Amino acid sequence: MHPALSVIVFTTASGAGYGLLALTGLLAPFGLVPGNRLFGALALVLALGLVTLGLLSSTLHLGRPERAWRAFSQWRSSWLSREGVAAVATYVPAGLFALLWAGFGSTGPATAAAGLLAAAGAIVTVICTAMIYRSLKPIQRWCNGWTVPTYLALSAMTGALWLAALAMLTGGFRPLHAALALVATAAAAALKFGYWRFIDTTRSVSTPETATGLGGLGKVRLLDPPHTEDNYLLKEMGYRVARKHAAKLRRLALLLGFAAPAVLTLAAAALFGSHGWAATVVQLAAALLGTLGILIERWLFFAEAKHTVTLYYGAASA
Repeated sequence: MHPALSVIVFTTASGAGYGLLALTGLLAPFGLVPGNRLFGALALVLALGLVTLGLLSSTLHLGRPERAWRAFSQWRSSWLSREGVAAVATYVPAGLFALLWAGFGSTGPATAAAGLLAAAGAIVTVICTAMIYRSLKPIQRWCNGWTVPTYLALSAMTGALWLAALAMLTGGFRPLHAALALVATAAAAALKFGYWRFIDTTRSVSTPETATGLGGLGKVRLLDPPHTEDNYLLKEMGYRVARKHAAKLRRLALLLGFAAPAVLTLAAAALFGSHGWAATVVQLAAALLGTLGILIERWLFFAEAKHTVTLYYGAASA
């Protein structure tokens, strides 16, 4: 599939934003994040800013962005529509969470309730985003059991990295924050390894023989191409990335997205208490590198996908 920049930015930015919002909403009621107003303002502004950036970016992939509002009416049958409804609905408790935190602190009953509702909305929205791809049966590399858990894990990982960075920046860092970031990073890396192993070792059941229904007569091959030049289907759904390039990008994604953030988070935790600003800079670098690595991982998620329509253009399998 063609890796559109707008969708890559959308899934990366909104995933990090919802991850940060969910973790803040879940931890704040129990006093497990800095309760000062500065942390609350930075965390929620960053979370909602990333979410908004992602949602606005997603509309750029539409042929008529001004008609994006019409997608909300199909929530009964469309995961894209459900995602839009969930995303907009989540703004309500998230905004209330921010206002209550600013006025009454992070652990009051009303603030806690709003935070938990915002966290629930964030998690549901990420699931809906993942299900947009999980539900597409013509794309075997998306329609599998790895897609939804991986989306949730990557969102939690980037959110945890930014939470740890903001906690250090506002002077409320705890070892728990580093542990959370490390566990989330390890879980995301394990799921991503599993996903890559799945797509590398599992072939789609769709072949030219099954697509044409002529498998009983023997091997099916393309006699003449349907078109003499590229068309929309080939440009959008027939995108190919060379195996050697994919391997290099995978290693880069692993280095920037998982290995470097884990090492830097450990380093920042070790510096905590003696070199506050040094630790903060290191943890901010961990969050930035982790987000950059996920941008590369998202590009691969789209570029390595194969649509069954390519079988009619000479592909040996989908």
